[in-house]
Amino acid sequence: MAATKFPQEIIDEFAGAGVDLEKTFSAGHLGERMGLEILEASPERVVGTLPVEGNTQPYGLLHGGASAVLAETLGSVGAMLHGGVTKLAVGVDLNCTHHRSLRTGLVTGVATPVHRGRTTATYEIVISDDQDRRVCTARLTCLLRAVAPAANAM
Repeated sequence: MAATKFPQEIIDEFAGAGVDLEKTFSAGHLGERMGLEILEASPERVVGTLPVEGNTQPYGLLHGGASAVLAETLGSVGAMLHGGVTKLAVGVDLNCTHHRSLRTGLVTGVATPVHRGRTTATYEIVISDDQDRRVCTARLTCLLRAVAPAANAM
């Protein structure tokens, strides 16, 4: 599995608060078990991939829940990076519209901000197939909650 790519200044900012981003994003979470890889991450854009194989429903099609996991993960990472080390991003609303079914390949999600405020952040996530055809459009809103200094060590 590829390492999550964060800009060095973000790695340094979180490390200064005692947060190891690489460890946080490779700790056996759901996305990791599904083969989700975050390829690029900043508050302005988060890109990740997910294999169709192993993430299908009984008919052999990409499971809508798998697309939702990819969308929520990418949007949450963007919101987390927007909030910085003093905020915890918690998803409060996710909606997904599925446009196309897939049986094989890799899907790529790109999360971009719709709104980045002081207490909430909303991201649009477009998930496409290997031929750059839209598979799913999602929108995630996260609440940005203040965390106590001792709780910063994710």
